[in-house]
Amino acid sequence: MANEKGSEDRVFEVIEIAKATGKLRKGTNEVTKAIEKGEAKLVVGAKDVSPPEIVMHLPLLCQEKNIPYIQVASKEELGAAAGIDKPASAVAVVREGEAKELLKEVIAGIGK
Repeated sequence: MANEKGSEDRVFEVIEIAKATGKLRKGTNEVTKAIEKGEAKLVVGAKDVSPPEIVMHLPLLCQEKNIPYIQVASKEELGAAAGIDKPASAVAVVREGEAKELLKEVIAGIGK
């Protein structure tokens, strides 16, 4: 799980590029569906979701489906990166578009 600010910025960059050139799913319900269907290439959850039970199932579901999962500090920043004017508890990259190489780098950096 990514914790440092530099890697968080890269995650937001992947989301912004995928938003423009690929496809995202936003919100816990949509992200859960994308994971269950095996469509998600990367799932990003916010740490500051209250109550935490809202997104608690996502890391386990991702692990089960072998999908990379990253946490970021702020749901406001996550929503902004996804192009919505509301906070987002979770976002899934379904089609990475032009962010393919950056996505590979971010995934390779998970757990380091």
